[in-house]
Amino acid sequence: MKTMTCRQLGGACELAFHANTFDEMAELSKNHGMEMFQKKDPAHLKAMEEMQQLMQSPEAMKKWFDDKRREFDALPEDK
Repeated sequence: MKTMTCRQLGGACELAFHANTFDEMAELSKNHGMEMFQKKDPAHLKAMEEMQQLMQSPEAMKKWFDDKRREFDALPEDK
């Protein structure tokens, strides 16, 4: 199991997510983002706006996703 924060995944806070795979990590982050969107959290809304801009370029989005996957893969296992 590995740990990444919301901020490490492009978000706005230090909430820690724990997952065995990057896909699980991405899903946890997505669910948190949806919750923060519903709560209209200003910091998260700003982070989502920045992510939407990135999504305008499929190449940039793929690079971002690949970089985050590599970052996840390089993390040590939780103790």
